[in-house]
Amino acid sequence: MSKKILIIDDDVDLCTLLGNYLLKKGFETETAHTGAKGIAKFADKKFDAVICDYRLGDMDGKELIAALKEKVPTVKVLVITGYSDIKTAVEIIKLGAFDYITKPLIPDEVVSILNNMLQRSAEVAGSDGKVKSADPGAQKEAPISSDTDFFEGQSPAARALYAQVRIVAATNYSIILYGESGTGKEVIARTIHQMSQRNDQPFVAMDCGTLSKELAGSELFGHVKGAFTGALQDKVGHFELANGGTLFLDEVGNLSVEVQATLLRVIQERKFRRVGGNKEMEVDVRLIVASNENLQESYRKGKFREDLYHRFNEFSINLPPLRSRREDILPLTEFFMSKATAEINKEISGIDENVLQIFLQYSWPGNLREFRNVIRRAVLLTKPGSKITADTMPWEICGANNTGNGYPEANTNPDIKLTTTTTLPQVNIGEDKDILREAAGKAEYETIMSVLQQVNFNKKKAAELLKIDRKTLYNKIKNFQPANKI
Repeated sequence: MSKKILIIDDDVDLCTLLGNYLLKKGFETETAHTGAKGIAKFADKKFDAVICDYRLGDMDGKELIAALKEKVPTVKVLVITGYSDIKTAVEIIKLGAFDYITKPLIPDEVVSILNNMLQRSAEVAGSDGKVKSADPGAQKEAPISSDTDFFEGQSPAARALYAQVRIVAATNYSIILYGESGTGKEVIARTIHQMSQRNDQPFVAMDCGTLSKELAGSELFGHVKGAFTGALQDKVGHFELANGGTLFLDEVGNLSVEVQATLLRVIQERKFRRVGGNKEMEVDVRLIVASNENLQESYRKGKFREDLYHRFNEFSINLPPLRSRREDILPLTEFFMSKATAEINKEISGIDENVLQIFLQYSWPGNLREFRNVIRRAVLLTKPGSKITADTMPWEICGANNTGNGYPEANTNPDIKLTTTTTLPQVNIGEDKDILREAAGKAEYETIMSVLQQVNFNKKKAAELLKIDRKTLYNKIKNFQPANKI
């Protein structure tokens, strides 16, 4: 039996065109051009899904979804609109809309989402056709990525992030991704590319933080043979490699002012020349850039071109740090453990409860990257068939008290209990002990720990504040590490 779809939109032409297209795809459709008429039709007949505009003449999408949910709590709603507003999208998804897409519509995308919606409905339906008891608000949206290496968190911060990704992915907007180191900026950029219309074209990533002024132009735009000393042959640049697809520029704020000027011209004209070449090449790329510093602040300080910033800033997304999504830590532990055990072909029996409490309390300054590496290390050091214990944890995790450091460390889940595992080294008194030296060592330890906590365990910043080089700081930390730690 064909599925019945109700289309509610005040754009008569859109209703007609979309209705005809869905008819060709085997759906039955009915239309309404106001929210009130749509609600009335929905109450009179049974529909498998509703497609509605967010801004109608007599009500907005939030009111409409609430009215539809009041009549049938499990109704699947797809919201369409010409406005890409983040707060609106998050509110709509929280209200229970299945998905949210922007105009102009891509008919095949609408059909794909509808099929996904209806498949989810079938999964929660019993064999007798009755809906199983379930919390409608807990219904999951369509997976944001089919990549098995992608973990889709369910914390409020993660869901808000994915809502923004879904909104902007179908557009050609340039995007700035903000986030601390290790929050997964390249993963999100790749996910946006995979969800876009360019997903059959290249995704090319480039780390601008490692490039000198001399090399940046060659890496971005390529060069011709003989353009400079060492240019022994023609080189294809990242713009050319990404033509038709997406170019991701990480740490874009590190580009020199000269390269920024060239980049601006390329973005404006959609043309470029290889370094040392005369031939202009046309290019069509979508730009996603990332930075762990505020580019708006950078241009105000004269470190970044304001006009280039506005070219990039058609849409911006802030990636939450791991400490702001503590609800994801336990499922992330299982995810990273399964990856690590498969990687080295080792079976372990689980993880101690006190280690999980350590994970929940730690501030994770390195975010997802640090978390993954900690799990990989722990799996490597754990004997086959045994549980992961605190002995496999790095010193900075078990030896740090992560409270009271000015960072947002509060536990957002009242069901999770946090425990303190920190103990400071004791001064041992004995005839053969240098008590004064031990006391000075303890004071130095406490000072270093205090500074590390205040800078969220950023060792580079800590070394600068302590007025020692980073190598000296590492050596001191190593010396403080208790003998029974790995």
